Amino acid sequence: MESDQRPWGAWYVLDRGDGYQVKRIVVTPGQRLSYQTHRHRAEHWTVVTGTATCTVDGETVEVKTGGCVEVGVGVPHRIANLHDDELVIIEVQRGEYLGEDDICRLEDDYGR
Repeated sequence: MESDQRPWGAWYVLDRGDGYQVKRIVVTPGQRLSYQTHRHRAEHWTVVTGTATCTVDGETVEVKTGGCVEVGVGVPHRIANLHDDELVIIEVQRGEYLGEDDICRLEDDYGR
């Protein structure tokens, strides 16, 4: 299946079907993804290892192993790993279009 290395870690597609995609997202300690929106998809995150600092629509919450976060279509969001251990999240994307080019970066630590 598809995967990609990013400055903050990596993602791996675990499953894909009509209207959904499942990814394993690995975030390196001290790193964070861009603050972004999607026009065509919603996301559901489940933390499986580590502690995620999740910002959704301007509100930041700390989510420990077993916790979940729901992100609606068009809602600004970000995942950060502010801890010393690797962070692993299972992300379920739902929508009509799930391409990587459906990312509108609002803020990015890596100049993308």
